[in-house]
Amino acid sequence: MKTLILTLAALPLLAQQPAAQKAPPPPMSFFITSVGIGDGANLGGLAGADAHCQKLATAAGSTNKTWKAYLSTQAADGKPATNARDRIGTGPWANAKGAVIGRDLAHLHGDTIELALLGNLITKNNAITEKGEPVNGVGAQPNTHDILTGTQPNGTAYTDSADHTCKNWTANGEGSAQVGHHDRNGGGISWNSTHPSRGCSQANLVATGGAGLFYCFASGK
Repeated sequence: MKTLILTLAALPLLAQQPAAQKAPPPPMSFFITSVGIGDGANLGGLAGADAHCQKLATAAGSTNKTWKAYLSTQAADGKPATNARDRIGTGPWANAKGAVIGRDLAHLHGDTIELALLGNLITKNNAITEKGEPVNGVGAQPNTHDILTGTQPNGTAYTDSADHTCKNWTANGEGSAQVGHHDRNGGGISWNSTHPSRGCSQANLVATGGAGLFYCFASGK
């Protein structure tokens, strides 16, 4: 009886205990640009693309990070190539809703067989804009799942003589840009290296299935 009385007496105290609080989601450190620069694949080079990432992130409330475009450049005019994977820090990276899309560079790019089979979480549902909005994929009108990267699947620049970066993101006419599919749909199913664009103009990017969008990552630098 005494045990029962003590137990009942403790109920109000138990009711007063605060509920366990969930950890807040990690801040945004990855997004797809909600809009392109608007001049086809002429992004103003890497500097122009980075500035676009920074502008969009700041407008969305991310004011304390350095943002980098996930873009590679090819060796040209005596300048070495730049690998997209070397520009974006070491992770982890989370989207605008707090979902972690990649733990580190190895996970993001599937550097081992195990990690490749596991896969990162850049998918239609998770690869969203800085505003937390989805990006059109296969089945939507217009389809804008082509994301500019100029990059091989492992995140490195191409080393052949073909143009994979629309003259290192300075051309909106002849040339081509390697793109990935953020929704992992439409053949190839690679988030960063699925096929080349038809050309570098805005019209050709649209005709291929894109809009001149690209990935942005908080680099930690």
